[in-house]
Amino acid sequence: MTRGGAQGGKAAAPRAVDVARLAGVSQKTVSRVFNGEPYVSADVRRRVLDAAEQLGYRLNSAARALASGRTRTIGVVTLGTALYGPASLLIGVERAARDAGYALRVVNTLEGDPGGVAGAVESLLEQGVDGIVVSEPIDEGAAGLDVHVPVLVLGAPAAFGGPRAVSAGVGAEPLARAATEHLLDLGHATVHHLAGPQRWFAARDRLEGWRAALSARGRRQPPVLQGDWSAASGWAAGRELASRGDCTAVFAANDDMAIGVIRALTEAGLRVPDDVSVVGFDDIPVAAYVTPPLTTVRQPFDAVAREGLRLLLQAVEKPDAEPAPANDPPVELVVRASTAPPTAAASSSPSRTPASP
Repeated sequence: MTRGGAQGGKAAAPRAVDVARLAGVSQKTVSRVFNGEPYVSADVRRRVLDAAEQLGYRLNSAARALASGRTRTIGVVTLGTALYGPASLLIGVERAARDAGYALRVVNTLEGDPGGVAGAVESLLEQGVDGIVVSEPIDEGAAGLDVHVPVLVLGAPAAFGGPRAVSAGVGAEPLARAATEHLLDLGHATVHHLAGPQRWFAARDRLEGWRAALSARGRRQPPVLQGDWSAASGWAAGRELASRGDCTAVFAANDDMAIGVIRALTEAGLRVPDDVSVVGFDDIPVAAYVTPPLTTVRQPFDAVAREGLRLLLQAVEKPDAEPAPANDPPVELVVRASTAPPTAAASSSPSRTPASP
């Protein structure tokens, strides 16, 4: 049926009353669904959303903001990088926000800009966001900020003052510890570490997790090598490890560097995992398809993003409620073919010399 009152032959835009009629509910229920209010059953919520989709109904965001005092917009501060970890976390935040009925406004920062985080936060506050997600992986020495909206911190950025700051996600330290313990459990006497750049909070956490695992077992801590997250830096470190002749196990702070290490070891005539076992970190999509398939620690980016958004939106929508406890995602070690027990020759000869390629 075509509604009257349209000009130029066009049907009038659907209204909330039309959605309510089709879904068999009241207009107040439609409002509750679109404003994300509680006390609406899953069945009723689905009927309203299905009716809205069928009619092509879109809630007027300006009117909703005036009625609720909120814009249903979340600001995100993140490092402008294509690296797998930060990019995957941003995608997870976007999905979680969209599923909750919120839009995102993203401001990218640049590495080496000490005032970047502060400037990005100020820009988002000027745009009237309801809350802010800070996914800033690098220590730029930024000063603490007073923010008048709830803030979710992912990683370890500068401290924020304001109504509420929440955090989510399992830290990199227990994940790195699990990776190192896996190699020790296989029988390796110790584990070498290829660290990421130490201005990155995650690189520091992974280094500390490696140290903690070795310390707990009373094992020697070999000198740490440092890369820049790239496969090229992993290749350079792998050449150095191959030349030492005492390395049977390596934990690299990300998968790209681990893949570079494997290439360098192979070029030096060492077999992975027969001579040297290698573990990465992140479980990037290609990790299962390199030769050999890479053992790694899987980062639960989607789970961290959803849990973080849950906590942030509770702070936004129920500012007087007690903060909900965070649910930490489990540690997931993905064991593939790049790790194995050390061979008798490799484990008994600290001065093992690699074969000529």
